[in-house]
Amino acid sequence: MELLFGESTDIVSWMRLVKRVSRNFPGLETTESIDEHRDTVLKFMEKKQALCVKSKEEIIGVLLFSRKRNMICCLAVDPAYRKQGIASILLGKALSELDGHKEITVSTFREKDEKGIAPRALYKKFGFEEAELTEEFGYPNQVFVLSP
Repeated sequence: MELLFGESTDIVSWMRLVKRVSRNFPGLETTESIDEHRDTVLKFMEKKQALCVKSKEEIIGVLLFSRKRNMICCLAVDPAYRKQGIASILLGKALSELDGHKEITVSTFREKDEKGIAPRALYKKFGFEEAELTEEFGYPNQVFVLSP
């Protein structure tokens, strides 16, 4: 396995992973929304704000982050490769790319949401703390904050 910045040549493999996990991500329910997400990923790739973990040539984990907003935007790991530390590798690298002198934020699932068990535990392990409740794509979320 290797951790790399995603490049436009990775988009097909990247989107295969996105389609496999899309049911866990509000806002990716339709073909149109997945196409829009593809365009977003390509923009993040251009800015070197898209990380991926590859096993051979297949992408098995992805993370988008924003330097401008100092935030983690999207994190996903192939279900077949979960519980192997891939999310921690991606998050650790993203945090090293962001400004640790300012708050770093991420939006994830709320406490009682089954989809949120693993991501909430991961963010807490890295020192993030629960902040305000919010909604994204009409789905209840919670912001987590990593203080400087």
